[in-house]
Amino acid sequence: MKEAETYYFDTSALLPYYREEAVSEEIEKLLLSITPPIFISDLTKVEFASALSRWVRMRELTEAQANLVENILLQDIQSNLLIPLSLSTMHYRQAERWLSSRKTPLRTLDALHLACSLHHDSIMVTCDKNLHQSATILGVPCQFIGLSIE
Repeated sequence: MKEAETYYFDTSALLPYYREEAVSEEIEKLLLSITPPIFISDLTKVEFASALSRWVRMRELTEAQANLVENILLQDIQSNLLIPLSLSTMHYRQAERWLSSRKTPLRTLDALHLACSLHHDSIMVTCDKNLHQSATILGVPCQFIGLSIE
């Protein structure tokens, strides 16, 4: 029997599930088609909090709306729909190797997301074009969700 594939959602792919964006429908379809749990990282949680804070400051969300979104995320974690993974030394070392190779447009935090996904044998799901291109160059399984990767 074939083992089910696991997925790792970076922040760019997770946020549209909790707030209406151009790719929200595609993200929801993917989430409904895969077997939980879905991996995220502790880094994802920090970036998620940063995005909520920015949206409140920019008046794109009210404080009450941000609290609601934050609580729904926490419920999804508590229900084991989402499993946060801790970053470890091996993730930092892998990210550093990739960045030192200077073969991709990979950025620091994206390299950490990619390393976490790789080390947990997961398919990275992202809405970030550069991250998708970098994953492809590095041979890391990655699914791009977006309007276009051109």
